This record gives sequence, C-alpha cells and structure tokens, in this order.
Amino acid sequence: MIFEQIDAGGDRNFCYLIADEASRQCAVVDPGYDTDKLEARVKELGYDVTYVLNTHGHHDHVAGNDVFRKGATQLAAYKEAASNPDIPLDHGAELRLGDLTISALFTPGHYLDSMCFLVGGKLMTGDTLFVGCIGGTRDRDNAQTQFHSLFDVILQLDDAIEVCPGHDYGEKPISSIGYERTTNPFLQRTDFDDFTWLKANWEAYKAEHGLP
Repeated sequence: MIFEQIDAGGDRNFCYLIADEASRQCAVVDPGYDTDKLEARVKELGYDVTYVLNTHGHHDHVAGNDVFRKGATQLAAYKEAASNPDIPLDHGAELRLGDLTISALFTPGHYLDSMCFLVGGKLMTGDTLFVGCIGGTRDRDNAQTQFHSLFDVILQLDDAIEVCPGHDYGEKPISSIGYERTTNPFLQRTDFDDFTWLKANWEAYKAEHGLP
C-alpha cells in the first residue's frame, strides 16, 4: 500500500492518497482548494483514480472533487451528502481498492455527514479528530453527537491505529488512537458537561497550557 499525506492549501488542510500497487488503482481523500501536489503525485504514479472520498462536505474538503471526478472515477461519501455521491456510504460500508479494503465509519458532530476512513491501520479523521484537539460544533446537540462519535466509535478502535487528520493543527501531522486517548484534552473529558466546558473555553485553555 502507498499512503501519503499531502498539503492541500486552505487552513493547513491535508488530503490523502491511497494506492494499491498491484492493481495500480488509487483513491484521493478530501481534495481541497490546492490540488496541484496531489495531481502531480497521481500523474507521477500513473495510477487510475478509482475513488474520490470525502470525510465531510465542507468546501475546503471537497473543492477539488471535480478535478478527479471524471471518467470512471466515483465519488464516495456519506449517503446524505449534498455532493450526491456515486457511492453513498453508511457506517460499516467497505470499498475495495485492488487488494485493499477501505472501511467507512459514520462520525457526525462536526458536520452532519462526517465520516472517517480506515485502511491498513490508518484512520483518516477529517475534522472529527485532530492531533491534540477536535473539530468545532455549532451547538450543544451537535456537540453531543460528536461526543458519541469520539467515545463510542473512534475510541473503540485499537490504540495502534494511526490518526491522520484533515488539518495540520497539532504538534505533529500524524498521531495514533492510543496517543490521542492519553494526551488529547477533549478525550480526557468523559463527562459531557466537562467536554462542552472545554469546547467553550478552548482558547483560554490553550493559552494557559501553552498548546499550539
């Protein structure tokens, strides 16, 4: 498997390239505002782009969809996504990419169509989970949904799985479930009221604790 994290411009956005060398098929995840590096890498490999995957529908994660969504390439996203995906996904859905299996996890909260994608021990978390923090939410109901997605879905995964976020907001570009479980301040807040307090006071908390 080829797995690469690539700068996608915007607000320190990351996009991802997944490729199966045997079949020469690849998938691109969250092509954002700047697709030049991703396009160049796909061209360098000479592989067919089988899928475009979106972790959620915010514009900085889907702006480059049409650069790759042509010919036989299919867009895969949550079944109710506004992008009208060719392959509508729900929790537990699987996509075959040559010999690879990409598993979809429904993790709403930051946005109503948020998903994470797991392949080869790497979890692309979009804006659901960052290194050292989490995605924003609009209101308490969305925060409750996000709380469930984090604790009842993502933290049920093995500690060794790598966390590959949608933005470069943390101390390092890639982390792990185990590292986030033990160091991410939000994941220490197993009480929902404590969790929402931290969301409301995050900027002050960061300043007090010297966090990036």
